[in-house]
Amino acid sequence: MQTMRGETILGIIILLFVHSVTGCPERCQCNITLKEVNCIGNGLSEVPKDVPLNTKILYLQNNHIHTISNTSFTGLSQLQILDLSNNMISNLSSNIFDGLHNLINLNLANNSINHMDNKILHSNGNLKQLDISFNNLTSLPEDLFKNLKNLTWLAMHQNQIHQFSRVLLDSLSNLQVLLFKKNLWNCDCHLTGLKLWLESFLYKGGQIDAILCTEPEDLRSKDLMKIPHELFQECSSVKYKSSHDDSNHRSPTIQNLHHKTEHDHNPDCSRKAKQRSGSLRHAIATIVVTGVICGIVCLMMLVAAIYGCSYAAVMARYQRELKKLDHLGPDVEQENAEEKEPFDGSLV
Repeated sequence: MQTMRGETILGIIILLFVHSVTGCPERCQCNITLKEVNCIGNGLSEVPKDVPLNTKILYLQNNHIHTISNTSFTGLSQLQILDLSNNMISNLSSNIFDGLHNLINLNLANNSINHMDNKILHSNGNLKQLDISFNNLTSLPEDLFKNLKNLTWLAMHQNQIHQFSRVLLDSLSNLQVLLFKKNLWNCDCHLTGLKLWLESFLYKGGQIDAILCTEPEDLRSKDLMKIPHELFQECSSVKYKSSHDDSNHRSPTIQNLHHKTEHDHNPDCSRKAKQRSGSLRHAIATIVVTGVICGIVCLMMLVAAIYGCSYAAVMARYQRELKKLDHLGPDVEQENAEEKEPFDGSLV
C-alpha cells in the first residue's frame, strides 16, 4: 500500500516536471520545435507563471502587464528573445532579469518606464539588441551598460532625456547603431562629451539619428552634431556625493552628477554668443599688425621711388644743359671778341 502511494506521488511529481518543461501557458500558443511561446495581444495583466523552462523565445507584447515580479523569469536560463513592448510597465526591479545569461534581444519599448536600476542588466552580458524607446526615462545611471560589451544595437528615442554622460557609452565597444531621436535635449556644455564620443563613433562607421536640441531656445530643432564646439563654454568641475554615502545605495544619475533638478540652470554652463577663441583672436591681431607694418614699408618704398625718379630727372636735365653750354661755348667767345674790337679801335 505504501509502495503504491509512493509511486503515485512520484508519478505526480514527474507529470508536474514534464508539464513545466513542455506545457504551454493558458491563452498562449507554443511552438515546441522553435521553443517559442507566443502570448501577443491576449489581455494578460502579468507574466504567465507556467512558461516552459526550455523556452528560447517569449513574446509578451501588446498586453496589459503593469508590474513584473522578481520571479517572473526564474529558471528561463535558455531564453534568448524577450519582447515586453506595448504594455503598461512603469517600474523594473534591479534583479528582474537575473539568470538570463543567454538573452540576446530585449524589447521594453512603448511602456511607462521612468527609472532603470544601475544593475538591472548586469547579468545579461550576451545582449546584442536593447530597445528602451517610447518610455518616460529622464536619465540613465552611469553603469547601466557597463557589462554589455556585445551590444550592437541600442534604441532610446522618444523619452524625456535631456542630459547624457558619455561614460554610459564608453564600454559599448561593439555598438553599431544608436538611436537618440526625439528626447528633450538641453544643448549646453554638458553634452559636449557626448558630441565628441559621437563624432568618433561616426568616424568608425557607426550609425545614429539626429539629436535635435530642445533648449536653449535659439538652438531649438538644431542638430547637436552641427553646432560648433566654440559655442559652448567649458563646464566647471562638479563634485557629487559618492554612492557609498547614499542612504539608498544608488549610483548617482546624471541629474545628481550635475547637482540640479530638471528646472535648474548652471550659470557656468551658458552658451557663448559667437565668441572667438583666444588662438583665433591672436591670429587676427598678428595679421593686422603684419598688414600695418607691410603697409608702412610699402609706403616708404613708394616715397623712395618717387624721390629717386625725381632726382634722376633733375640730374638728367642738368647734364643736358651742361652739354648744351659746352657745345655753344666757342661761338659765344668769338661773338664777344668781335663786339669788343670796334670799341678798342676808336680809342686809337
